[in-house]
Amino acid sequence: MTLALSSELAMPTPTAPQAYSPGLEGIIAGESAICQVDPNAGLVYRGYDVHDLAARSTFEDVAWLLLHGQLPTAAESEAFRQSLAAASPLPDPIKQALALFPKNMHSIDALRTGVSMLAPFDPQLDDNSHAANIAKSMRLIARVSSIITAAQRVRTGQEPLIALGENLPHPARFFFTLTGREPQAWQSTAMNTIFTLYAEHDFNASTFSARVTASTLADIYAAVTSAIGTLKGPLHGGANEAAIHVLEEVATPDRADAWVADRLARHEKIMGFGHRVYRTGDSRVPVMRNLLKQLGDQLHQPHWHANAGALEAAVLKQKGLYANVDLYAAPVLHLLGIPAELNTSIFAAARIAGWCAHVTEQHDHNRLIRPRSLYTGPAPRKLQ
Repeated sequence: MTLALSSELAMPTPTAPQAYSPGLEGIIAGESAICQVDPNAGLVYRGYDVHDLAARSTFEDVAWLLLHGQLPTAAESEAFRQSLAAASPLPDPIKQALALFPKNMHSIDALRTGVSMLAPFDPQLDDNSHAANIAKSMRLIARVSSIITAAQRVRTGQEPLIALGENLPHPARFFFTLTGREPQAWQSTAMNTIFTLYAEHDFNASTFSARVTASTLADIYAAVTSAIGTLKGPLHGGANEAAIHVLEEVATPDRADAWVADRLARHEKIMGFGHRVYRTGDSRVPVMRNLLKQLGDQLHQPHWHANAGALEAAVLKQKGLYANVDLYAAPVLHLLGIPAELNTSIFAAARIAGWCAHVTEQHDHNRLIRPRSLYTGPAPRKLQ
């Protein structure tokens, strides 16, 4: 039998291709009042330079700023800190589920599963209003940290410590509930700096993923679950896990040039370098580089800073690529005694503030995100 296409079903005449940018590089995909990433090494949260925020603000203040548009008063800041501590406990079924996860389950996979499981326990799940999203954001910021630390402790045969440290700042509570040790002042400061620098970064891959999901009017938990899945990849959040292994391979500063030359000759990607937006270096690197120097000197392990600096210089000389924040964040976390497999999850514990701000903004001014593709398949043909 021969099937003929009716005139009503005839294939349309192909139209001229529109402008195409692989990976959406340079494409403006939306408007946002949350963050500005300047290609010439600038990073601004709601108008405030990230260097000033990292030096003078708490993560709670930064999270409040991202969610509300203004820095909190002292009373608002303290109330927010207390709210995060109060919201940290996990529903019993989720705590029970953590014990059922495979022992070799990656931390970021446990987090992705845990956040998805949290959704039906939120009484405002299907309310996408601004006020409801802000309330859910606070709970998510608190409980993302709880899932990470509880899952890690259960995986390593220890009891979760979610209820401890209720009087500590949020990043310090993360450290305490992960390690079981109340952080010293330098550890608390380091965690606050890490959380602040990772809190937000414009339309990066995971944030854009969250906004795409939110644009369908899916709830904030669905959007954050999408973001966590996107963050896992080694070309995004997973890079800071790989960066510590790069530094371990280099081992000493005098080996950096030869190590880089060997990797480039084999056309291998070197983690901790390059960025889609920045052209003259990641604006967060100077702060994290300085933090690594301070911690290395204090702990009598200056080789981490020396190795990273030598590697940074070698890659810039041989490839023309600048270091990104992951190169220095990875050894900082190592010096804090945090296992490398948690690096991406710690990224998420900070970036949850930015994700929630973006989901709220998307819902407040929503339009479905639905781009087009450049078709490269066969020319129109008839079914005979």
